[in-house]
Amino acid sequence: MKSTVTLEEVVNKLDHFSPLTTRMPNIKVFSGSSHPDLAQKIVDRLGIDLGKVVTKKFSNMETCVEIGESVRGEDVYIVQSGSGEINDNLMELLIMINACKIASASRVTAVIPCFPYARQDKKDKSRAPITAKLVANILSVSGADHIITMDLHASQIQGFFDIPVDNLFAEPAVLKWIKENIPDWKTSIVVSPDAGGAKRVTSIADRLNVEFALIHKERKKANEVASMVLVGDVKDRTAILVDDMADTCGTICHAAEKLIEAGAVKVYAILTHGIFSGPAISRINNASLEAVVVTNTIPQERHMQDCPKIQCIDVSMMLAEAVRRTHNGESVSYLFSNVPY
Repeated sequence: MKSTVTLEEVVNKLDHFSPLTTRMPNIKVFSGSSHPDLAQKIVDRLGIDLGKVVTKKFSNMETCVEIGESVRGEDVYIVQSGSGEINDNLMELLIMINACKIASASRVTAVIPCFPYARQDKKDKSRAPITAKLVANILSVSGADHIITMDLHASQIQGFFDIPVDNLFAEPAVLKWIKENIPDWKTSIVVSPDAGGAKRVTSIADRLNVEFALIHKERKKANEVASMVLVGDVKDRTAILVDDMADTCGTICHAAEKLIEAGAVKVYAILTHGIFSGPAISRINNASLEAVVVTNTIPQERHMQDCPKIQCIDVSMMLAEAVRRTHNGESVSYLFSNVPY
């Protein structure tokens, strides 16, 4: 006799098996060798352990990566900042992404607090490369499904990718630092050291409800500033210089001198990415700066030892919250204007 199965029985059977079929992948966070301290802070905040990975170099300087645990069906996050030996670290990140991808990871997200080659984002002269676009392409080809970064040099870089990019802002953490550490911030003036950062500065000035000023600079060649013109009144005020990154610090130190000449009482510099290459540290030590405040998107321990003016804002909680929200499928836009406590 032919047996019949009712619709209710089928639904009950499906319900019985649903925990297996709808299992959310577990989260795994791995660290590259560029900034293990930041990765450790992120996993501490998330309440999980850092994934086991061994990165080494062969005698011919080829990078070798060994992922020390299963990532099959997992939601993988790889933390690697564009600092130090940038090319080696970028290559290491690509190899780690690819290793996880071909080991059947469900999704691979590259957490890149400081995006490498972000300044080469446009063809500003003949035969100039757009290297930021090239980096975007190779990240996609290596198997990255998603990118989390902070304060891109130009937010249009997000458009170089065909995968989702979350560009977090250091602005909420910067506002918090200003309110807690600059006593007379209500009468201060926020200054952009170049025209390119005007949008960033006006946003911070609006949030603090203070005035802003602008320094127009002309470059003769890369990393060398020719002339500067201050637009705005800084006399008898505390000036807060805000920029996305400081490399050789020529611009910031010139700007600080210009502001002191124009009558500013104190000058603070707040920068998201403190690269500090070449003569940067000696320039800061000799400059008329009260403090140079950076975030820990790049390791700052050595810089802080060499220069007492450098102070660090921890942004690991913002990156950790972005990872948690991405993993749980929640909105990340809350982080654009708030610091998670």
